[in-house]
Amino acid sequence: MSRNYIVADNQDVTRIGLISILREYNKEAKIIEVENYSKMLFMLRQYPNSVVIVDYSLFDFLSITHLLNIKSGAKASSWLIFSDEPDVHFLRQLLQSDPSISVVLKHNSKSYILDALMCVTEYEVYWCDFAESVMKAGVPQQNIPDKLTVSESNILREIALGKTTKEIAVEKNLSFHTVNTHRRNIYRKLGVNSVNEVTRYALQAGLIDQMEYYI
Repeated sequence: MSRNYIVADNQDVTRIGLISILREYNKEAKIIEVENYSKMLFMLRQYPNSVVIVDYSLFDFLSITHLLNIKSGAKASSWLIFSDEPDVHFLRQLLQSDPSISVVLKHNSKSYILDALMCVTEYEVYWCDFAESVMKAGVPQQNIPDKLTVSESNILREIALGKTTKEIAVEKNLSFHTVNTHRRNIYRKLGVNSVNEVTRYALQAGLIDQMEYYI
């Protein structure tokens, strides 16, 4: 099956150079340039098995979670981070969250960039030397969160859909205190501190539809 390429890089020179390399690799490729995440979402709905090539630092993602949620909503897509040397903490967090994301740097040679493009096109993962070194560095293991109860999972889903404690209490015919207690237990068990983190967990756990969050 042929694949389309969604290029999300707002740096003109590198975007033009990348497209030139893509044309060299596949003269028949359909290359779609997007300048913001809304257009990216639209194109992924049209072409869900696309290869997405993105410079995170120059794009309008709200956070790493935002990027991961969009990627999760297009399960057939493959993603390549094409960037200047990223922050180590950022890269480690991103690849720990989703090791299927490929990475190549803008200062890598043309042959390395071609290798990365070939890998992601064939649904394989490519990590450049920098990404490999970051991920091989010692990282303390994260604690596995306590298992949520059925009630907590149901409340978690409602929180992830943007509902307030009061709204959930009314819809579920529960007291405000009960819902608030569930909320505190969810945050404690998952080790999170914000609605964004809760939402990411709900998306990755399949408690809500990945595209539903952005509609």
